[in-house]
Amino acid sequence: MGESYISNDVILDQEDQQIIIITGPNMAGKSALLRQTALIVLLAQMGSFVPAELAEIGFVDKIFTRVGASDNISLGESTFMVEMNEAASILNNVSDRSLILFDELGRGTSTYDGISIAWSVVEYLHEHPETKAKTLFATHYHELNEMEGAFPRVKNFNVSIKEVGNKVMFLRKLVRGGSNHSFGIHVAGMAGMPKSVIKRAEQIPCKTGRRKRKRSLSKPLGEIRDKREGMQLSFSS
Repeated sequence: MGESYISNDVILDQEDQQIIIITGPNMAGKSALLRQTALIVLLAQMGSFVPAELAEIGFVDKIFTRVGASDNISLGESTFMVEMNEAASILNNVSDRSLILFDELGRGTSTYDGISIAWSVVEYLHEHPETKAKTLFATHYHELNEMEGAFPRVKNFNVSIKEVGNKVMFLRKLVRGGSNHSFGIHVAGMAGMPKSVIKRAEQIPCKTGRRKRKRSLSKPLGEIRDKREGMQLSFSS
């Protein structure tokens, strides 16, 4: 309450900036940016006024969203299965006039499988021979920032923050370029986790996760990026 609204520009087109990869810390506002874009586009299709200084929005036939995480106990589907079902429905029904919003696609499985699926989905949307659906793709998989170097219509953006001492200020501003830090431990501290848990969590990644993940993933992703020419994707059902 009482905070000034922070505006952000979102530009998507089919020539230069078809897919935006959005990285940034937890709680920075990535999901809010996706939701506001969907709502503004929906209002525009209704012929309504929209909360923006300027909006140039063409005809959009479908708004696809893959946001949130929940299972489907009645059908015996795990959170990841629900996520994949929804993603598959999007990819099988996308058109040239669609707007697609993915939020943390692939988070319901292992890091390596999740990155592979997320990368493949972005590549599919970029390389589709018939459609160039405009897409916002929010993710904590910072490895996806490497895609910008190989796919001309993929662009990296991040929701910026400012570090002041041991504190993090969320600026809520979408800026050009990728981010390499999620500040998940900091957010856990804000949520009231015991200080001993936070202190221990800060020690563990230095010895295991972050270093191991960087060594094991950087080379394969570089090879995928460099060897994409000649790759054939199947678009048949």
